[in-house]
Amino acid sequence: MTYPIRPVAEAEWSAFGDVLAEGFAWTPHPVQSERHKRETEFDRTLAAFDGDTIVGCTAIFSFRMTVPGGPIPVAGVTAVSVLPSHRRRGVLSALMRRQLTDIRERGEAVAALYASETPIYGRFGYGRAAGQMALTIDKRGAAFVRDAPVDPALRLRVAKPAEARADFERLFAAVVTQRPGLYERKPEFWDNILADEEFDQRGAGALRSVIAEDDQGVRGYALFRIKPDWDADGVPAGELRLNELFAADPAAYALLWRSVLDRDLVSKIVSHARPVDDPLFALVADQRQLRARWSDDVWVRLVEVDKALTSRSYAAPVDVVLAVRDEACPWNSRRWRLSADTTGAECKPVDDEPDITLKAASLGSAYLGDGTLIEEHGAGLLGEHTPGAVRALNTAMSWSPRPWAGLVF
Repeated sequence: MTYPIRPVAEAEWSAFGDVLAEGFAWTPHPVQSERHKRETEFDRTLAAFDGDTIVGCTAIFSFRMTVPGGPIPVAGVTAVSVLPSHRRRGVLSALMRRQLTDIRERGEAVAALYASETPIYGRFGYGRAAGQMALTIDKRGAAFVRDAPVDPALRLRVAKPAEARADFERLFAAVVTQRPGLYERKPEFWDNILADEEFDQRGAGALRSVIAEDDQGVRGYALFRIKPDWDADGVPAGELRLNELFAADPAAYALLWRSVLDRDLVSKIVSHARPVDDPLFALVADQRQLRARWSDDVWVRLVEVDKALTSRSYAAPVDVVLAVRDEACPWNSRRWRLSADTTGAECKPVDDEPDITLKAASLGSAYLGDGTLIEEHGAGLLGEHTPGAVRALNTAMSWSPRPWAGLVF
């Protein structure tokens, strides 16, 4: 069977949301549902219909994401779901292919998403482009190294998050270009970040913040909740749950982490999403106390290979012919010569013999400066026809700091 696909109207939000709730096994509070409605770009939604019933859906957030060299327009894919009654009928494949065509027609060369289930999206050309670390820190083992940076001009300010929103927005706008993967936040995103209804708290109390600043202004902030507790002997055993921490410089960063780690009545600090190269690993004297656990972060897809590869910077010279396999975006399936150095890049279709044969997902994984090229080469999942070509491409596309989006969209 085929299922007609079209954008949904705002009046169809309830039915659209019902598919999401069923697919993600989630029952949103009406206030949460209204928030999601406000942030939805209805002209960038897609729904598959069985008669009058929505049976599958997806959507896009339009934003600018930082890639090596600076920010570019990126399609943030979200809300991908199919009703259990219509699985294995081609609904998801039809939605994803239609969406990729729409992204291309809109002029965006890159798409990105967070994968609810990782086996799904490689089929549609998305590659794991960044990792993240979950940290569980015992406060007693969180001493810093002796030469941790200190700036006497810095001071801390405790603030109610709702009242300090403008400070957070300005600071984040100042640091968003410092790391590939970070993306601009629209007002509706900040609404969700600072949301503090009882159902947002999840038993961990009110949202709290601390700000690092000097006489010139804000240099960093941390957002967190604290779940209070005491053990059987009456010893404080509270848990601080860090939502995010950003700073414009190392001294502000160190001061904010020190404030989080030294919080009274807290014995454990938990953060579910930090960069894999978080400077905290260098600041803490005993790194094992961070109890770090890796997971994947954002996934990336090159919708137009040539435009995407020439929209980013490169860390080293490279000149390779890439034979790209791309079933979902057949316009990418051909041979491309990528010639790049630290000053710029050119990518043109050629008929030359390839140095590397690879899937579009492999390029997507490498696009933000990390990725899986070396892993795939070692696993025999891509073809290297010129010795050293994969290493040369990986070196040229690598970047520091390593990518991290830091906020699920």
